[in-house]
Amino acid sequence: MPLKLKPLGSVRSIRWAFPGTRCSNPNQVSSTPLIHRAITLPPRPRSDRPNLSYTRKKAPNPIVIIGLAATVFLAAAWQFSSTAFAEAPQDQAAEEQFQSTGTRTIRLAELKEHGEHSERPWVMRGTSVYDITDWVAGHPGGNVILRAAGASIDPYWNIFSVHRKQEVYDILEEFRIGEIDRQDLVRGQVPENAIDDPFVHDPARDSRLHVHTDKPCNAETLAFELSTFLTPNQLFYVRNHLWVPDLDKDSHTLVVELFNGEEKTYTMQDLKRKFKQYKVTSTLQCSGNRRKHMNEGARPTNGLPWGVGAIGNAEWTGPRLRDVLADAGMPVNDPSDEAKHAHFVGVESYGASIPLTKAIDPHGDVLLACSMNGRDLPRDHGFPIRVIVPGHVAARCVKWVSRVIISDAESTSQWQRRDYKCFGPNNDKKPDWNSAPAIQETPVQSAVTSIRESSEATNSEAQLVIEGYAISGGGRSIVRVDISTDDGKTWNQAEIEHHATAGSKDWSWKRWRYNAPRGDIGSMIVVKAVDEAYNCQPEAFEPIYNVRGNLATAWHRVPFEPR
Repeated sequence: MPLKLKPLGSVRSIRWAFPGTRCSNPNQVSSTPLIHRAITLPPRPRSDRPNLSYTRKKAPNPIVIIGLAATVFLAAAWQFSSTAFAEAPQDQAAEEQFQSTGTRTIRLAELKEHGEHSERPWVMRGTSVYDITDWVAGHPGGNVILRAAGASIDPYWNIFSVHRKQEVYDILEEFRIGEIDRQDLVRGQVPENAIDDPFVHDPARDSRLHVHTDKPCNAETLAFELSTFLTPNQLFYVRNHLWVPDLDKDSHTLVVELFNGEEKTYTMQDLKRKFKQYKVTSTLQCSGNRRKHMNEGARPTNGLPWGVGAIGNAEWTGPRLRDVLADAGMPVNDPSDEAKHAHFVGVESYGASIPLTKAIDPHGDVLLACSMNGRDLPRDHGFPIRVIVPGHVAARCVKWVSRVIISDAESTSQWQRRDYKCFGPNNDKKPDWNSAPAIQETPVQSAVTSIRESSEATNSEAQLVIEGYAISGGGRSIVRVDISTDDGKTWNQAEIEHHATAGSKDWSWKRWRYNAPRGDIGSMIVVKAVDEAYNCQPEAFEPIYNVRGNLATAWHRVPFEPR
C-alpha cells in the first residue's frame, strides 16, 4: 500500500456541491491554491563534517546508515505525496479530507459569500458552519436570522437569550456542514475582528442620558431634565431591545396584511401624501419605569434598574392606523368577528400587538407616526416610521415598523407572550407565562423629578419648589396629585399644570408643582396621584411585587435632608 502523507499546511475545502446551491458544478473549485510546506534538510553541523587530519577511515555505523536511508525515503515519499495531492482536483482533495475526518473545512471568505442575499445562507456558531437555508422559513424569529448570514450568529444569540439552550443547539446541529479552516483561527478561535458587531451602525446618543446598557442601548432621562411638558427629542429615553436599523425613508415600505390574507404595500410618500396627517400628544412610558424603586422597596427583580426617567412626552404626527387599514380594504366600521388583534412587526424583528378594537377606534388615536415634536423621527425612536398607541405601555409602540397584520390571535413574539406581564408577589421563580395577559393600558403613576429653591421668598424664609409628573393609561386624566412632606403623616395637593394637547383624549402626563417653606419639609417627601376614575397608586411595593419588575407604581418616596 503506497505511503500517503498529508502536507503540514492546511487545505481549504472548496464550496461543496449540493443540489440547488450556487455551486452545483462539481468541477467548480476555489481559486485559493493549496498550501504545502516543502521539506528541506538542514546543513550539516560543522561537528559532523569529516576531519581531514585523520588518515584512518572509521567504519560506518549501521544505525546511522538505516536512519539516513529512512530519512531519504520519507522525504521522497513526502514529495511524491505532495506533488500528487497538488495535481489532484481540489474537490477530490476535499472529498478525501471529508472521508478521513468526517467534516470539511471552510474559509471565512467563503462563509461571507453565503450572506443574507445568497441562495444558500450560512452562519457560523463558534467555529462550526451551518447551512440554514431550510431553517429560515420555520425560524420563530422569521428572517431576522438572516442578519447573521455570512457571519457569526453568536452576537445575535447573546441578545436573544432564548436561543441559549441545548434544544436549540441540537436543532442547529442538524444543519452543520463543516468547520472553519484552521488557517483563519487564532489560538483555535475565530478572531474578534472577523465577528460582525450588530450595533456598529447605531447612532450617537446625547451624553446627558444615563446609560444602563450600550448594546443594545438603554438610557434614561435624568430626573431634573424632565422639566418641560414636551421632552426634547435628544433627551427622550431610549429603550432598544436590539440594534438600530439603518433605513432609507425613500425605499422603506409598510405592508398591511388583512385578516383574509390580502396585502397592500405603502411607501413613505404614500403614507404622508395619501392620508390626512394627525397630531397626537402622548406620553410613552417603559413598563419597567421605576423598577429600581421596586428593587429597593421590596425584592430584587429581573430587568434594567430604571429610575424615574424611562418616560417622556412628545407630539407625534402621522396618519391614523384606522385610515390606512380602511384604504387597504378592511371594513373598519364592521370588522370580522374573528379578527381580534393588530400585530406590528419591526425591521429588526421586534414584534407586539394590541386589541383590534383599540387599533380601529376613531377616538383611539393610534398613529403610524413619521415625526416627533415637529421633526423626522430620530433613528433611536423609529425612523422613518413607528406605531404610537396612546394610553398603552410603550412596548406596544413598535419602532421601525415594516408590517401590520390583522389576526385572530395576539402576537407570538416573546415581547408579547413573555416579557411584559405581571404575576403575584408569591410567584417569584418560574412564572406560568400563559396565566397572565400582556400589559396594555398602564395604571396610575407619579414621581418627583426635582426639588429646588424658589426665587421667591416669604418673610425671608427659603421656599422650595417640588416638581414632577403624573400619568394614567387609557386616556384617563389625572385629577389630583397628593403630596406629603412628612412621610405620609399629613397631605396637601400639588398644583397641576395645564398645557394645550392634541388628541381625542388625555394621553399626556400632567406636570405638577408644590411650594413649601424649607422648614416645613421633613426627611421624606411622598407623592401619589389619582385619575378621573379614582384609580390611585398603592402605598408600598411588596403587595404589587412581580418578578419582572413591571408597573412599579407605588408611592414615590424621596429622602430629603433638612437643614
